[in-house]
Amino acid sequence: MGRLVMKFGGTSVANVDRIRNVARHVKREVDAGHDVAVVVSAMSGKTNELVEWSRDASPMHDAREYDAVVASGEQVTSGLLAIALQAIGIQARSWQGWQIPIRTSDAHASARILEIDGSEIVKRFKDRKEVAVIAGFQGINPQTNRITTLGRGGSDTSAVAIAAAIHADRCDIYTDVDGVYTTDPRVVPKARRLDKIAFEDMLELASQGAKVLQVRSVELGMVHNMPVFVRSSFDKPEDIDPHGTPPGTLICSEEEIMESHVVTGIAFSKDEAQISVRQIEDKPGVAASIFGPLAEANINVDMIVQNVSEDGKTTDLTFTVPASDYNRARDTITASKSRIGYARLDSATDVAKVSVIGSGMRSHAGVAAQAFKALAARNINIRAITTSEIKFSVLIDAAYTELAVRTLHTLYGLDQV
Repeated sequence: MGRLVMKFGGTSVANVDRIRNVARHVKREVDAGHDVAVVVSAMSGKTNELVEWSRDASPMHDAREYDAVVASGEQVTSGLLAIALQAIGIQARSWQGWQIPIRTSDAHASARILEIDGSEIVKRFKDRKEVAVIAGFQGINPQTNRITTLGRGGSDTSAVAIAAAIHADRCDIYTDVDGVYTTDPRVVPKARRLDKIAFEDMLELASQGAKVLQVRSVELGMVHNMPVFVRSSFDKPEDIDPHGTPPGTLICSEEEIMESHVVTGIAFSKDEAQISVRQIEDKPGVAASIFGPLAEANINVDMIVQNVSEDGKTTDLTFTVPASDYNRARDTITASKSRIGYARLDSATDVAKVSVIGSGMRSHAGVAAQAFKALAARNINIRAITTSEIKFSVLIDAAYTELAVRTLHTLYGLDQV
């Protein structure tokens, strides 16, 4: 017997038949003697529809009312799953974020969880053996009493946070893939599913483009040392032994992984834009005059490269931003031209970032140099480079993304079983 949180994404609850399938997954764990809390997303496509309705009503809508609208998708799913569980003899009730409560900051559409009171859910486990079906992605701000949402993929964060709050043994994330792979199998057919991956490696993969989990959910798992198991919701519920280890990937602390490879995986993102600010006077405060206004506009800057001219009087600064922020970033820099004092602004949107991730890099030299040599052999030009202790990223022309990913995947032996 144990305590589990089971999270199901939008494709897993896309219609009533799939919700019934989810109910059978939950019943399997309940019958095995586990206390179960379930976190659900909105039905596939529903959140997008609600977002469009809000924009149609008014392009400049109130963020608080936007949250009230988009949070309703999860409310529908949680109610339907509770009904489906009751129909097969499982005691269950639905919970909205504000009912638990999940207390958050007041940053509507991107709130952060501050505190969760899981005492009532735990009490109902003991008194009624009742399954808690919780609407993910949402909470409540205690100062304003308004519904808040956690941003795209926020149900993953809800699930891990609730698992920590109720002292669960594990948080199972059910999705439309059967685990975490060394890279996207659609790009590299030889990509392998990982049995285990360290929190740090998963955090880098998620932040550098892998779409399996929301970054914040991995951070929470690492902070609370909450094991997270990524598994497929499309496996037949009756074919799974609830006491065994099903196919999937366990995200856990590095100490629990017996053998660590130098490189764990390759991530990539085509949602990048490059901006170069040319011929700026090379003096203290120049970087602040560029990146200060971008920070005030809540534009996240990633890769930064600075080149100094031969005479040492001027410098060029190149950096990347998310493609969705490209126009705002250009406008922000242009508006600050008199303060920055640059000669020219160049930019490109046909770029991609490819990242190589692995905790084993800490103790191995020359890992990045191998990549640079392999990419050069393929005539792939590198526009910018960033490195950290367990990761390095290169910015390249978007047309070469798949070739670069396949080249690096083979280079580091990730094709091999």
